[in-house]
Amino acid sequence: MPKIETWPHLPPALRGHLIERMKERAIGLEDLNRLRIWLETKPDVPEGAWYKDFGSFKLCGDGKYPKTFLLAGQSATGERL
Repeated sequence: MPKIETWPHLPPALRGHLIERMKERAIGLEDLNRLRIWLETKPDVPEGAWYKDFGSFKLCGDGKYPKTFLLAGQSATGERL
């Protein structure tokens, strides 16, 4: 299983997309801190689609790359982490 890629190693376009989604979804500092703490554990992620539910938002990804943020009520696809 791959490990999730860290922020500095994400392609610039993907970083830009994630920043846009954070703003659109109004993900706050407390939520981002929970995300940071989880990322610091260098979690394993599946090769395909996955998502991590943080309660107030979901992080969705594919393989080692996080791809987008969803609101709590939005449906996510892939393996739940």
